[in-house]
Amino acid sequence: MRFEQLDLNLLVALDVLLEEQNISRTAEKLFLSQSATSSVLARLRDYFKDDLFVQVGRKMEPTPYALELQMPIKQMLSIARSSITSKRTMDLKERARHFRIVASDYIVQVFLSKMLQEVSTKAPNFTFEFLTPFSMEGEALARQHVDIIVVPEQNLIESYSHAILSKDELVCIADQNSNVVKNGLTIKNFSECGHATIGSGRTSLLSIEKWLHQTKHIKRKIEVITSDFTSMCSAIVGTERLAVMPKLLVNKLEKHYPIQALSLPFESPDFVEHLMWHPTLDSDPVHKWLREQILALSNRIES
Repeated sequence: MRFEQLDLNLLVALDVLLEEQNISRTAEKLFLSQSATSSVLARLRDYFKDDLFVQVGRKMEPTPYALELQMPIKQMLSIARSSITSKRTMDLKERARHFRIVASDYIVQVFLSKMLQEVSTKAPNFTFEFLTPFSMEGEALARQHVDIIVVPEQNLIESYSHAILSKDELVCIADQNSNVVKNGLTIKNFSECGHATIGSGRTSLLSIEKWLHQTKHIKRKIEVITSDFTSMCSAIVGTERLAVMPKLLVNKLEKHYPIQALSLPFESPDFVEHLMWHPTLDSDPVHKWLREQILALSNRIES
């Protein structure tokens, strides 16, 4: 199909090129040869009168104009796909779809692992790719074709669609033989003990951090920063360190690690996580079905 002399199939190719920034990987996704994919890129360059991609070392870097095109192309393709598929009978047994989801190991272990079990029988041709929250920023929903990001409430992006996934209690964990376990957790030893936390660089991304500093005037003594909750748990075993974690995950981990959960020595806010997705996916029937499955499972787990 052509629109104003442009073969619209070329936009599908450009969408994949912007995502992969690599000819060979794009060719694999489009089921084309590398030479055919290079020919597609040449036609795109000719139509848009722009290089679109410049080879820098082994990577193809998109030009500023290519980046300007990325969002409208992705939105247009998403709307077209959802409009077309919504008119079909949705046979999940036959439908194939690959989902990219950004979520912490807490969310994967507590909520999404159950989803994978149920979806494997209801929609056996669905495939999933889980990405760490530290691998990309929220705008990756648009730029990198991420289907869902699970984020704490304070990290929601304005204008993006979202729904509450979970509300969990935060607890403190310590090694079973820790002096804190023997003597009891107080605000004093909570402040004085070393802590492990989850974050990037020198920044903790756990939602309680800013709240602790502003309302309790407590600045934790961070000794270890990890990129996932499970590693954070490992970092306290055999030490006097403490960590703050969602209770539902602690319930799972304490079966495998010599840790003990302790109530925080102060009242704390709930740890609230949201599903977030680009608004162009609102009416996509398959995406909507998956969201509903995840949210329904979350309600069952929490009840």
